[in-house]
Amino acid sequence: MHRFRIHLSSFGLIVFILSAACIGAAIADESKSARPDDCQIGTYRFADGEIVDIARSEGDTFRWRKFDGTTGVLHEKQEGSWTSTLGWTDRPDGHNVSFTRCATGEIEFDGKKARRITFDVTDTGFEGRGGVKLAGRLVLPEGNDPVPIVILVHGAERDFARDSYALQRLLPAENIGAFVYDKRGTGGSEGTYTQDFETLADDAIAAMREAKRIAGRRCARIGYQGGSQGGWVAPLAATRAPVDFVIVSFGLAVSVIDEDQQEVALEMQLKGHSQEEISKALEVASAAEAVFESGFTKGFERFEAVRAKYRNEPWYKDVHGNYTHFILPYTAAEAREKFKDFLPGTPFRYDPMPTLRAVEALQLWVLGEDDLEAPSAETSRRLKTLIAEGKPITLALFPRAEHGMTEYEIASDGERVSTRYAPGYFIMMRDFARDGQLSGAYGSSAIVKPKVDPLDRHSE
Repeated sequence: MHRFRIHLSSFGLIVFILSAACIGAAIADESKSARPDDCQIGTYRFADGEIVDIARSEGDTFRWRKFDGTTGVLHEKQEGSWTSTLGWTDRPDGHNVSFTRCATGEIEFDGKKARRITFDVTDTGFEGRGGVKLAGRLVLPEGNDPVPIVILVHGAERDFARDSYALQRLLPAENIGAFVYDKRGTGGSEGTYTQDFETLADDAIAAMREAKRIAGRRCARIGYQGGSQGGWVAPLAATRAPVDFVIVSFGLAVSVIDEDQQEVALEMQLKGHSQEEISKALEVASAAEAVFESGFTKGFERFEAVRAKYRNEPWYKDVHGNYTHFILPYTAAEAREKFKDFLPGTPFRYDPMPTLRAVEALQLWVLGEDDLEAPSAETSRRLKTLIAEGKPITLALFPRAEHGMTEYEIASDGERVSTRYAPGYFIMMRDFARDGQLSGAYGSSAIVKPKVDPLDRHSE
């Protein structure tokens, strides 16, 4: 999900359900389940040490990623020979890949040979909250040395994480272990899909403990990486069982209701609407949000009245938000039937600030300045307040990066089209997982560090 329509005069977004909670972990892909003959899939190392990851994407294509954030989609030109298009665009980028020898663990990328990296992989089953059986996988670099381990915490996507999360290979290729698991109700995991943060936090804790059990002495330190909705879940898990670090990617320090309100306001502002029009749009959103919050059991009378009041005004067509827009075209009866199971278990009024204040582990928050789905301005302000209070939080804000930490261009039709991951994003997460420290520059990100040095804090 990396194409967004952005017209400054007539603005519209193409998004999924509860978008900021639904893109998923940092590099959840649009991939389908891996096929038995997909010898292409894996992470490969060139002679100079550079790595490239190959994962299945939509249809008969593959997505490649490098640790510097460059990425593209591979399209078969002839048997074994593939050409690439830039990011999520349809524009050729000049890269060529040969998979003719992938069965032997070798590929050629732009004429350079690369060998598939072998990892120590353990597939496992473990019990989440309520005894629900979850399917997970621990991926470690080969060898016996202790390494940091990152638990990859879901966004709200229903994808099978074990199939689609490329970080499960990219991190081990950089000597960081990774534990990936299918969210309850998806993939090989049992149970019913939910967006209840309490349940998901307990599942994350169970995953962390399973990773520690399997890794044994190889676990040097352990923590979470949560993208989007995972930014609510991972800190909550960290308050219930000790970990060494928490990494939040494009997450929020506000409630789900606030998320929708902030997105409506930002979109209307970008479209050039007045403050009076923005206030009216927020009134529409508030009525819609009440319907969602009730589980589609009440609030329709108010919603119908507000919608009737404003539906003929010129600005009304631009009201969108994170989920408000889903029910705007429907009657009460239609909306109740169509969306009654839309966001199961979502705690719409959950305030993450008390949790963030309670987290003792080192936290890294990585946000995109241009994120439309999880607007970062208020979250950044709140995190800076916590940093000023002495909380062990590092904030990294990437300019011109949106949800998913991708940079983008504006196409001729007004759509945002992602071109790559923000330079320094993957490297930043790797470094923080290693020792809770960031050093030097990470692309063009602006970094606010904690008042107390993490090393000094842990030596107290």
